[in-house]
Amino acid sequence: MLAIDELPKWAAPKPVEKNLLTIMDEVYVQPEPLGVVLIIGAWNYPLAVTLQPLIGAIAAGNAAVIKPSELSSHTAKVMEDLSLYLDKEMYHVVTGGVTESQELLKQRFDHIFYTGNSMVGKLVMQAASCHLTPVTLELGGKSPCYIDKDCDITIACRRITWGKYLNCGQTCIAPDYILCEPSIQDRLLEEIRKSIKEFYTDDPKSFTDYGRIVNQRHFQRLMALLKGSTVAIGGNGDESERYIEPTVLRDVNPEAKVMQEEIFGPILPVLTVSGADEAISFINSREKPLVLYIFSSNKKLIKRMIEETSSGGVLANDCLVHSTVSALPFGGVGNSGMGSYHGKYTFDQLSHLRSCLIRKLATEKANMIDTQSNTFSRCWAVTVVCISHSVTQRCVLNALLTYDGFRGT
Repeated sequence: MLAIDELPKWAAPKPVEKNLLTIMDEVYVQPEPLGVVLIIGAWNYPLAVTLQPLIGAIAAGNAAVIKPSELSSHTAKVMEDLSLYLDKEMYHVVTGGVTESQELLKQRFDHIFYTGNSMVGKLVMQAASCHLTPVTLELGGKSPCYIDKDCDITIACRRITWGKYLNCGQTCIAPDYILCEPSIQDRLLEEIRKSIKEFYTDDPKSFTDYGRIVNQRHFQRLMALLKGSTVAIGGNGDESERYIEPTVLRDVNPEAKVMQEEIFGPILPVLTVSGADEAISFINSREKPLVLYIFSSNKKLIKRMIEETSSGGVLANDCLVHSTVSALPFGGVGNSGMGSYHGKYTFDQLSHLRSCLIRKLATEKANMIDTQSNTFSRCWAVTVVCISHSVTQRCVLNALLTYDGFRGT
């Protein structure tokens, strides 16, 4: 509904500030379609991460080819029916696996929008470079969560537990690991234990709202990440059901296997640091994350961590909810992605913002300023034009200085 309601405003020409040379002209930015957009979706939220870019592509006037993930095969099957509701000449759905994706990437598109992991993101970008096709890469990474010892630990742990284990931890913006001081680690673990019980009962395996790992390969990958670390909560799994219980690791070594890749599952490592200084240093020593989570009652500390780190987004004192605000750009930076979307940002991402200037042929006398050879005459002409357009004295002076410097004497 947002795109429908706001589209006339998004698509309208946007006047921009003029300079001295264009003060009598029509100057604006006109969004225009890029052409054909390839949208490669992910399996963890297969409808949202595929249809949101599609809505933006349609709003911007593009045609689109949609490639849903083969790992969410039932949803991909449903998406095949999109052609029943959309113009078949403009919007196509291609199902299949790696082979189909590779064939699509050999084709020339005007933009590629990919959601998934960084390794495949690099392959997408490499393929796009053959045609100089711009890309939007919505990737992931290890999103850190710093807990200040002076914050409300109970509330912090409750919100972290919700954000981490939603969709069985298979969320790109889930908190990947916790940084905290040693003095609060035991209490933190106890509060997370209580929250797991509150949300998923004593038996998460039988609880209908606790999910499963998407396939056997990811199940085995996740269980292997536990090796070499101390399990404080959970740690058990059932491969026949692809079930891994909510798991927390304590006193994790930064060099442990679980800290070398995005977890993307229900495993939460806890690392201890001496305080905010070490936390900032640790975060900056690693790839830029998709999100930085901070739990603190100290606004100065929150602002400091924002200023001294880099991430796709920042959320203080909660998890995930920033992604629900359509007025905020959603996307990564560095290894966590490039480009952003949601709301108008999707429209802009999938549009060419065209620079337009329209000058009248009937303004030749005013345009003679361009060819004045005498400095005095040139300055006098500039002054007359500025005054006739109600420009302030300060702007007149700036115009004279700028124009004379631009044209030379």
